[in-house]
Amino acid sequence: MSQSKQEKSTVNHKVLTAVGVLLCVILIPILVVNITLIVKSYTNKDEVPKIGGYAPLIVLTGSMEPNIMSGDLIIVKQIDGNDVKKDDVIAFFDPDGNGTSILTHRVNEIYEEDGTLYFKTQGDANNAEDRKPVSEDKLVGIYTDVRIAGAGSVAMFMQTTAGLVICVVVPLVLLVAWDLLRRKKYEKKNQQDTDALLAELEALKAAKEAEQKDEDLQ
Repeated sequence: MSQSKQEKSTVNHKVLTAVGVLLCVILIPILVVNITLIVKSYTNKDEVPKIGGYAPLIVLTGSMEPNIMSGDLIIVKQIDGNDVKKDDVIAFFDPDGNGTSILTHRVNEIYEEDGTLYFKTQGDANNAEDRKPVSEDKLVGIYTDVRIAGAGSVAMFMQTTAGLVICVVVPLVLLVAWDLLRRKKYEKKNQQDTDALLAELEALKAAKEAEQKDEDLQ
């Protein structure tokens, strides 16, 4: 193999390896988070799935734009209601929702009534406060300022059949196919080198035998 072909093969190998590593770095954490959330959603149906007190949430609306955009993945931390302060951004079960929908809005006011804490909240992009105050028992957590732009949309897409195929199955198949092809080419090259070495040894052996015959004739 010429030097230019060897260099080209090395570059292609490095590029494909880098692409494979990048896919793993991006997709595996999202896949792990998805699997963890799905499992915990079944084992703890009455709670928001958390990992070490932290919960990843997918933002579905633009009520907190421009600080938090629709489609973002945010991380909230479990917190006691007494530790919440005015202007904190909290996640909570929507008092006007179906019991499972979660909002992430900013706290405008905190007050206590009959021994229960309540939070008046409002989305940064909304013109008015939320209609109902949030009781402490509906608190999910406080926004940690960790936001991965667009990752929520990716995570939701990966939960679909098409997303699972495109984002997980196809890359894995391509990586396996590439590895098999690489191994096949490596084995073929090794076989060619072995055959060339054997041919060279046979040629040397034949030359040695011819030389010995010439000496015997003399």
